Amino acid sequence: TALFNFQSLMLVVLLTICTCTYLRAQAPSLVDRNKTGFVGLFWKAARIGERLSPYVSIACFVMAFQLIMH
Repeated sequence: TALFNFQSLMLVVLLTICTCTYLRAQAPSLVDRNKTGFVGLFWKAARIGERLSPYVSIACFVMAFQLIMH
């Protein structure tokens, strides 16, 4: 049902970005060895999380505030 609700879709995307960025910081070889194909999406999510970390963290705070108020 996350595909049909925009708020849920954004939550899944943000959690994926944050998780992949954390995994790459803890175990870089786990994420870096697969840069192509479907698993390459996790490498791309980690890169987005590293390069846009202030914006991703602001989006996480906004999403958390919105979920609390909802």
